[in-house]
Amino acid sequence: MKNQSKISKVVKKFLIPFFLIIIIGASFWLGTNFGKSKCEICPPQEINFSLFWEAYHKLQEKFVDKGKFDIQKMIYGAISGMVKSLEDPYTVFLKPEETKRFVEDVKGTFEGVGMEIGIRKGQLQVISPLEGTPAQRVGLRAGDKILKINGTSTVDMTVEEAVSLIRGPKGTEVTLTIFREEWEKSKEIKIVRDMIEVPSLKWELKTTPWGYPIAYLKLYQFSGKADSDFKQAAFEILASPAQKIILDLRNNPGGYLQVAVNIAGWFLEKGQVVVIEDFGKEGMNEEYKSAGPGKLLTYPIVILINEGTASGAEILAGALRDNRNAKLIGKTSFGKGSVQELENLTGDSSLKITVANWLTPSGLLITEQGLKPDIEVEMTEEDYQEERDPQLDKAIEIIKEMR
Repeated sequence: MKNQSKISKVVKKFLIPFFLIIIIGASFWLGTNFGKSKCEICPPQEINFSLFWEAYHKLQEKFVDKGKFDIQKMIYGAISGMVKSLEDPYTVFLKPEETKRFVEDVKGTFEGVGMEIGIRKGQLQVISPLEGTPAQRVGLRAGDKILKINGTSTVDMTVEEAVSLIRGPKGTEVTLTIFREEWEKSKEIKIVRDMIEVPSLKWELKTTPWGYPIAYLKLYQFSGKADSDFKQAAFEILASPAQKIILDLRNNPGGYLQVAVNIAGWFLEKGQVVVIEDFGKEGMNEEYKSAGPGKLLTYPIVILINEGTASGAEILAGALRDNRNAKLIGKTSFGKGSVQELENLTGDSSLKITVANWLTPSGLLITEQGLKPDIEVEMTEEDYQEERDPQLDKAIEIIKEMR
């Protein structure tokens, strides 16, 4: 990044929303912020803090219940209020215990329910239930709205607060009140927590009605091991009789930026733009380009997306559509296209700050609007119950005509 020297030593880019941890590592650098000079933390002279201190002293003087007067808690509350005033769900103040949990979450294996959560249009919701986890086994889906956690309303609840309520030791239970658009009313769903481990990908040969085998490649996440796993899968595909590829990015919530860029390089020519990082200032954009190897460049490809396709998965899908005219099939993706950096603060607290937005190579803003499919295909309640996959069926139909 061009302004790297201006960024804190603790920072990194996040490609996933503030999701319920449970498994995927956000891409960031861990470190410590030592040696800040006093001038760096002095209050700006043009800002008058007298109102803040006036309110503080009035509370100290007159509040009836002195037992509730916790100065540290009040400071945290003031910082949280300042951050919330920006009205960005991805810019968040983390108290020490939340910072510690976040750092632990990105290491790989956790006890929880196995889903990613985020806030969209003010509502806490499921981004994607992860493969083989308790959340998937009880039938949670991308887009499910989480109304309550163990009876506590999620109105005005941050993702971090939700995480602290949903997480817990293996074998314990959490009750979520869920609403789905197809339902007439909400339902309570009990989930038993477990140890969460999710694979990075799987692939298989699929025999088509016209006799030509195709490679069906499902990417679950862009974890640290996804790079090497994809390389192995790619060489297996190259050695197979497959002539075309269906890339399934449904319910892929993202992961490490560089992994997404590296995987894109297998499908693109060296030097083609994968994603643009837009800092909102003229001349501050940075392009991430393919470094190759381009070994899957000649394979016709279609891509499956849905409401659980987010962040790094949206970057990969956008790059292949813009550079190779790859068809996107399914439902509009989640729309997590902002870049977060982690800044350590005094006393082991931290800030996650939105510093930029991701753009596709053609300049399309991913944030909020997501990627719209070229061919929209619904998955109905009946499809799920009967284990049908009309989105995959459509992908097979479309790829048949591709050369």
